[in-house]
Amino acid sequence: MQGALLLADLPVESGRVTIRTFQPGDEDAFRSLNENWISKHFTMEEHDYETLDDPHTHILKPGGQILCVEEDGAVFGCVALVPMQEARSFELAKMAIDDSWQGRGMGRRLLTATVGYARDVLKAKKLFLESNAKLENAVHLYETVGFRHLPPERVKTSPYARADVHMELVF
Repeated sequence: MQGALLLADLPVESGRVTIRTFQPGDEDAFRSLNENWISKHFTMEEHDYETLDDPHTHILKPGGQILCVEEDGAVFGCVALVPMQEARSFELAKMAIDDSWQGRGMGRRLLTATVGYARDVLKAKKLFLESNAKLENAVHLYETVGFRHLPPERVKTSPYARADVHMELVF
C-alpha cells in the first residue's frame, strides 16, 4: 500500500477490510464499480465518462481525493472528493460499493471515513453531493451522517440529468 494513507483497518467476518486513499492501479476498480451502479439504475452520461476515464485530471490533480475500501487487496468500494470553486468545499461523488458487499455496513463506514478525511485532512468547510430520489438507501445514509437537503433556490445546474437530490454537510 505504498503511497496510500490508511484510514481504517476493520475486522469483518471474512478477514480485514481497509479504507485507504487512492493509489496507482485503482483506476480500473474506480471505473468499473461506478459504471456498474450507474448502468444498473441510470444511463452513463458524458460527465461520468470524463471523470471515470481520467480521475487523475478531474479529481486528484485539482486537490481532491478518492478513497477506496478493500479486502485482501481487492477494491470493492470507492468514493471521490472533488474540489469545488468555493474554497475548502468538495463534492462527494462517485460513491460505489460492490453489490456483494451491500447491506453489511460498508457504505456507512466508507462515508464516515470520507467525511472525517474531508474535515480533518482536507480541512473542508463544506461537502456537497448530488443523488437521485430513486436511490432511497443512499439518500437516507447521507441524511444519517448529517447531510441536509438544499432548498430549490440554492440548487445549481448539474451536469447530470439524473440528479434530483442536492445535499450539503457544513462543518
